[in-house]
Amino acid sequence: MKLSRLLLPLLAATPPLFAAPPPKDEKKIDPTPGYEAVMKSAAAEAEFYPIEIVPGPQNVVLEASSIELLPAGKVAVGTRRGEIWIADGALGKDVAQTKWSRFASGLHEILGLAWKDGWLYVTQRPEVSRLQDTNGDGQADSFETVNDQWGINGDYHEYAFGTRFDREGALWVGLTLTGSGTSKSPLRGWCVRITSDGKMLPTVHGLRSPGGMGFNAAGDAFYTDNQGLWNGSSSLKHLKPGGFEGNPMSNNWWKTAMEFASHNTRLLGVEPPKTKSGTRVEAERKLEPRYVPPAVVLPHGHLGQSPSGFDFDAAGKFGPWGKEQLFVGEQTWSQVQRVTLEKVNGVYQGACFPFRSGFASGNISTRLTPEGYLLAGGSDRGWGSRGGKSFALERVKWAGKTPFEVREIHARPDGFELTFTQPIDPQTGADPASYAMAAWTWAYRAEYGGPEVDQITPKISTATVAPDGRSVRLAVAPLTKGHVHEIKLKGLKNVGGQPLLHTVAWYTRNEIPKQ
Repeated sequence: MKLSRLLLPLLAATPPLFAAPPPKDEKKIDPTPGYEAVMKSAAAEAEFYPIEIVPGPQNVVLEASSIELLPAGKVAVGTRRGEIWIADGALGKDVAQTKWSRFASGLHEILGLAWKDGWLYVTQRPEVSRLQDTNGDGQADSFETVNDQWGINGDYHEYAFGTRFDREGALWVGLTLTGSGTSKSPLRGWCVRITSDGKMLPTVHGLRSPGGMGFNAAGDAFYTDNQGLWNGSSSLKHLKPGGFEGNPMSNNWWKTAMEFASHNTRLLGVEPPKTKSGTRVEAERKLEPRYVPPAVVLPHGHLGQSPSGFDFDAAGKFGPWGKEQLFVGEQTWSQVQRVTLEKVNGVYQGACFPFRSGFASGNISTRLTPEGYLLAGGSDRGWGSRGGKSFALERVKWAGKTPFEVREIHARPDGFELTFTQPIDPQTGADPASYAMAAWTWAYRAEYGGPEVDQITPKISTATVAPDGRSVRLAVAPLTKGHVHEIKLKGLKNVGGQPLLHTVAWYTRNEIPKQ
């Protein structure tokens, strides 16, 4: 390791240069009816998942862009302004008793924290660093560069999002494009791995604008990509080693990626991927076998606009969901969404659901804790957010009551199987009229975003309720690969006659099970 090239301890604690606003069409707050529908549920959601403000340090703009858990129940919070603060008491019974101390300052737009062996690893714009308090005074006094081999030219959009450590001891770093649409600095549009010995391995290409990076319970890497060029809608995408995520701007650095390690030709292929604007996801998969379709599309304007950091409930204390589900932050709509994943024919796909609205600011970072809290932090600087506050750090805890919800959706050869958190009423559950479906996709194209296209209205012929009332099989036709299938359940009741807390979900069908 070497001393950080940023001379971190000597820099003043001032915000990084972030003067340039986003492009006009980037992350604007659309007046969509989807948001109004989500917000109508906020009061009902509070009965099951109340939100508490975590009071920050006095007179500090705590734009919490990364959260990591430390020993002894402490929490590290990295900010967009380049500071790291340590919270003591944020996971206690009385959040008002939280005490803060500043661990480090002078860093640059922190979008990843990871704790290991007494070091706090930091992903910031120009590098992965590691920090340590060697004299026990509560402040970092050892700053080392782990890796700084990617490019940065000062453009406002050249972020670097980092993960915690994977099972091999590596950090995954997603490098956003220059200005959100081009790649003018080395490896912009790539996901790289930083190994335990500090080497950089370009691993996945075709990223556009990551909003969060992380893993599912199985240890596979994912990221949230935002609507834009070559992205009709925001989505959660699987970071499959050697895979192509859809944006060809990363091709600018193909030769550079090949130079870093001999494994890359075997992993990535000899030639960069080929793309054709104006097609569809299914056509791109046939044209380019390395193309990895979005695992779960988060339908723009229906569920949110700007997905961000995510985590899973490893402790199993956050309600009836299990550790396989992901909780995904949403910056523009100030909410958290719920995602279920499954592999069909070796390809990830799954469903997304509204979960909790009404956060105070634009969520960027999320973290589930062993105590059963979901921590969410963020800001609205550079973009707007529905929450209305410039910055916030909040925590959510399950109140112990189980909401009546769709728990999971699974693809079946003839339709879908839905499971529920409570037994459903057999009469409304078996009535196809209790459900309604629509399906559509987006054009795979070089332009920003795009309209919904190829609309289909699938018909539900039968609804078969399981004997225990916990699931229902829907026979549906047609089933269309590459389409998002919207499922509305406004007529469904539980055995007590109560409706679902959220009556809509969206399933991304990349594959149809063979049996």
